[in-house]
Amino acid sequence: MSKGKILRHFLRDPSAVAGAAILSIFVVGALFAPLIAPQNPYDLETLSLADSLKPPIWMEGGEAPFLLGTDEQGRDVLSTILYGCRTSLTVAFGVVLVAGTFGMIMGLLAGFYGKFIDALVMRSADVFYSFSTTLMAILVLGLLKQKGVLVLILAISLTDWVRYARTLRGSVLAIKEEDYISAARAVGAPGLRVIFRHVLPNAVPPLLVVAAVDFGVVIMLEATLSFLGVGLPVTQPSLGMMISIGRKYVYAGKWWLIVFPGLALTAIVVGINLIADWLREEINPRIQKAVKGR
Repeated sequence: MSKGKILRHFLRDPSAVAGAAILSIFVVGALFAPLIAPQNPYDLETLSLADSLKPPIWMEGGEAPFLLGTDEQGRDVLSTILYGCRTSLTVAFGVVLVAGTFGMIMGLLAGFYGKFIDALVMRSADVFYSFSTTLMAILVLGLLKQKGVLVLILAISLTDWVRYARTLRGSVLAIKEEDYISAARAVGAPGLRVIFRHVLPNAVPPLLVVAAVDFGVVIMLEATLSFLGVGLPVTQPSLGMMISIGRKYVYAGKWWLIVFPGLALTAIVVGINLIADWLREEINPRIQKAVKGR
């Protein structure tokens, strides 16, 4: 399918366009946070306890430039959300890149070569998949006794690669039985050439759906770990950490400390899921036919 046709299909799907618009807003906000944010919430010289727990600007007691209010340390909530989105998106992108690359390699090897390699990869995948990703990440972070974006990416990727490996293995098992693969082998094409020239390009599309869904899952997982206090250090902005801090004040009427970060987190995941739904329909011909037949 040509790029122009894919773009036309995308623009004709209101849900996909809405998801892309929502996600673009947060991505742009995260990338340009130092330019957009009213303050750097982690620059101690710009913070003042006199500004602590101010309500949103439209409420009594609210004042500029704190559009969405401030937290207990006087940090602007909007600024902290923008910097927190930057962290969440970085972790999600890093996990999808690391886990996706490793899982893709394992799935290719298992599906194409089969036999001992397939058994070894799949049994290893079963072992890792038997553990909860959240509990495994907590265990790894506890053993390393370190916090940070890189450590968190590695801790989540330790089990996250399994879904990529299983998906790609299934695709490769189906594709390698096609006639054009048999023809390539018959003319003496090397195994790696067959993999990267013929198998991989046709096996990757389902992996795009997995990556899109996984992106949202990782953002929620990062928020969960930060909420529990084991994900990122307190010096690193995070939506999960904002929600964790805000819950201490929610019964005191300081609802903005938990509502706005929660809405931002929800909006990002909804935007990603809308795009993932469109990708699934676009890649799977059966779904396309069912949708057209309605």
